Amino acid sequence: MGETLTRAHLADTIYQELGLSHTESSELVDAVIDEIINALEEGESVKLSSFGTFEIRQKNERIGRNPKTKVEIPITARKVVSFHASNVLMKRING
Repeated sequence: MGETLTRAHLADTIYQELGLSHTESSELVDAVIDEIINALEEGESVKLSSFGTFEIRQKNERIGRNPKTKVEIPITARKVVSFHASNVLMKRING
């Protein structure tokens, strides 16, 4: 496994590729991420062409089990973010 891609790495790449200042690059990354989060909070899906789609899914309440003690406990209903990679991304990853 390689490194983890971080906000700082994205901002640095924008700084190097586009010539924006470090501050502007960081603000641009933050603005894009905030826009994605805001759309998800409003229940919208976020589709990034040639990358994939982020969606909010509702998970129902269910019974879980502690694997060590085998004691059953309820897992509350919740929303989760799911990501579906595009075919273009999958082809690039799989060569």
